[in-house]
Amino acid sequence: MSTQSPGTIAVFGGTGQQGGSVIDALLTRGAHVRALVRDPESDRTQALADRGVELARIRIGDATSLSTALKGADAFFFMTTPAGHSLADIEGETQLGTVLVDAAVTAAVPHVVFSSVGGAERDSGIPHFESKRRVEEYLQQSGLRTTTVRPVAFMENFSFLAPSVEQGQIVLRIPLPDDIPLQLVAVHDIGRIGAALLLGTAEAPGGTIEIAGDELTGSQIAAAFGEHAGLPARYEALPLHVLDDNPDTRAMFRWFAETPAYQADIDAVKAIEPSAWDLPTWLRSTGWTLPGW
Repeated sequence: MSTQSPGTIAVFGGTGQQGGSVIDALLTRGAHVRALVRDPESDRTQALADRGVELARIRIGDATSLSTALKGADAFFFMTTPAGHSLADIEGETQLGTVLVDAAVTAAVPHVVFSSVGGAERDSGIPHFESKRRVEEYLQQSGLRTTTVRPVAFMENFSFLAPSVEQGQIVLRIPLPDDIPLQLVAVHDIGRIGAALLLGTAEAPGGTIEIAGDELTGSQIAAAFGEHAGLPARYEALPLHVLDDNPDTRAMFRWFAETPAYQADIDAVKAIEPSAWDLPTWLRSTGWTLPGW
């Protein structure tokens, strides 16, 4: 394990949650960051430039622009996400991942860190997990030195799975049986762990690590929100049919409920990031408040 910081770290998705968190952590450590961006004039991109981030304009359909943007980079972080929930969107995610891998090969990037998803290697059958698995496999066959991080469910998902307040009580409803714990991770920690791997101050055993900072049942999640808000709390498990006709989301929540789903070793995660956030820490650190309050 090297303690010498690489010269330039390239990041794809720097205006999004994960890539932005990686950039935050890299800048905190004094690294030189190059963000691969499609629109260098956007407000979010300019905000990166104002913080000293080098901007490299790319066009996803132009292999030359991608490899040129990665030329001379000492490490590269990327993640993929579907543009929507259709099977075509999910297939597009795999295509995006493969073109980024090809560009890294052409540019001979010494180390690539890919953010996938917890359980990608376990035949989940979830379309947007399987698409990431295909990117993982393509990356493993590339000949590059690679590290894969597999985040579990984001704590940030509670921005749209937020509890409500009913008659002075916090009420959390999710389509998950209450006796099934769910592993959670803060995007903040994806950034810090990704930065440590990119900078060579940490290594993932075997080149992969599933990452989580907490593991809670529905009632325990509700209780954390209640304690944070200073209100009593309860949890109500919802049936899967509330997810309408979205096959991807239904498959994921069925996987949560019916299989040993996320399997992060939180002690191994804390060996890399000792201050990894649990849910109460995330609530405090982000200043979470109830919607409308």
